[in-house]
Amino acid sequence: MKTLQALKSRFFLLFVLFSLPVPDALAMEGGIRNFEVRENLIKNDKLAIIALDTLGNPQESINGTFQFKINGFKQELQFRDGVGITPHAIESSTFVFIKHQNQSGSQGKLYYVMKSSKGINPMYINWYYLILIPLAIILLGYLFKRLIVVAILLLVGLFLFNYSKGLNLESLFDTIVHGIRGMVGY
Repeated sequence: MKTLQALKSRFFLLFVLFSLPVPDALAMEGGIRNFEVRENLIKNDKLAIIALDTLGNPQESINGTFQFKINGFKQELQFRDGVGITPHAIESSTFVFIKHQNQSGSQGKLYYVMKSSKGINPMYINWYYLILIPLAIILLGYLFKRLIVVAILLLVGLFLFNYSKGLNLESLFDTIVHGIRGMVGY
């Protein structure tokens, strides 16, 4: 009985050790582990992708060409001092799903890029909003039977708005999958 308990504790210890995140010093050198999107500094309606480390600090040592998928289209972005500029300008407000994959895994993020006369403003959308907002509408419709028609109309309106601004089901599910992977640490 004691050996079974000792074996269980060893497996638990191994599980805990292998599930801890790898510090940057031990992680693979060179590569983009995380990124964020901002407006390009010269205000030409292009997006700037900034390479970050796992703590969210800019990695100015990143230089070279890296493969990204922007709304499903492969783009090779040239990074200098940790910043890569997308080749195409944003014409109107839209959803942009940006994904980068390297040897250590993939990172995908969904942004709503709002275009105004002042320029563009990329806003990061957390994956759980994509689940919580429709669930809240469904729950309200379920709790208040008189609002079921309003809830259905809100869901249809939300879907049509998202679709008209470039958010398709593939990007939606990909955002949710990347969010869950990031939460689990995979």
